[in-house]
Amino acid sequence: MKVSLLQLVFFLITSPSLLIAQETTDSIPKQDCIIKSMDSIQKTDNEKLVSIIGVGDIMLGTNFPYPKYLPPQNGDNLMKSLYPYLRNATISFGNLEGAFSDTLAVTKRCQDTANCYAFRSPDFLFKHIVDAGFDVLSMANNHSGDLGVAGRLNTIEQIEKAGLSHVGLLEYPSIVIERDGIKFGFCAFAPIKGTCDINDLKEAERIVSSLNDRCDITVVSFHGGAEGSKYEHLTREREIFLGEDRGNVYEFARKMIDAGADVILGHGPHVLRAVDLYKDRFIIYSLGNFCTYSRMKVSGINGLAPILKVFTNKKGEFKKAEVISCKQIKGLGTRIDKLNKSALKLKELTQTDIPEAKLKISENGLITPIQ
Repeated sequence: MKVSLLQLVFFLITSPSLLIAQETTDSIPKQDCIIKSMDSIQKTDNEKLVSIIGVGDIMLGTNFPYPKYLPPQNGDNLMKSLYPYLRNATISFGNLEGAFSDTLAVTKRCQDTANCYAFRSPDFLFKHIVDAGFDVLSMANNHSGDLGVAGRLNTIEQIEKAGLSHVGLLEYPSIVIERDGIKFGFCAFAPIKGTCDINDLKEAERIVSSLNDRCDITVVSFHGGAEGSKYEHLTREREIFLGEDRGNVYEFARKMIDAGADVILGHGPHVLRAVDLYKDRFIIYSLGNFCTYSRMKVSGINGLAPILKVFTNKKGEFKKAEVISCKQIKGLGTRIDKLNKSALKLKELTQTDIPEAKLKISENGLITPIQ
């Protein structure tokens, strides 16, 4: 017997004991589609280039554990000034941290809500993600399951009814989007139950290779590495944080490019990490946070929130990138940073952690390959 999505959500919501006990995503339907749209493709030196925008963690406010963690004015000004930048690309991507619902129970065990973080964003906030111009969202992170299966289903419903795409759950490992005759493949990974596993390298290689066979440009997102300002530096080793294996993101990125990836967009540490170039393919190891209104630190390096715009040719070969430096301001949201601190930090981290990277990073945020 086939069960509709709405019937499944109703069943889960009206069965709280089952919802709390079931932390898998077995009931989520599989996704298999190609989304087509028309977009202009830029030309540089007579070569057609495509542009991919990537940002880090997005969590626009939570009503758990208290409504005081919601933004003022229904979130209208959180990132509105940045819409022209976010919309100005062939395709735009972000990491959706948390789940959407007005009232669903938090299934994550939080005995002390002062130190345990679960994010429940009311549905009305999702319109700001749509208005910002995002096309693809990753659900492969450690907060997409905060509201259990029902929360993931409701989040998927918000994304799909808005016409956006999502990747990263086991049942939704990848998506293909066509723009102006160019096929973009997206996939996402994390060390979290219910998501595509960053530590299962063989399966990750299979997903990426399959996308590469079907697409012109393959974009891989990962949520990995230790968290916090102490972990801004790339170790090139396996990172264990709070007893959890957060992967070796340096090894992961290279293996994904070997399997056919063209652009690697990392996030997870909540701070920026270095950029890299491998086989003419671009890597950023962490985009940090982008717009996280509450319950996250936004002071110092934790507040750096760049918009990264990567340009490739139609084969996925890196040509240049632009770092649009932004910063989070406590109680306000994300704004342009005229001091270009994100660009300067990425330059510093890259020179320190990957000095062999054949990349030039200017103080105003232009990243170009060194010939």
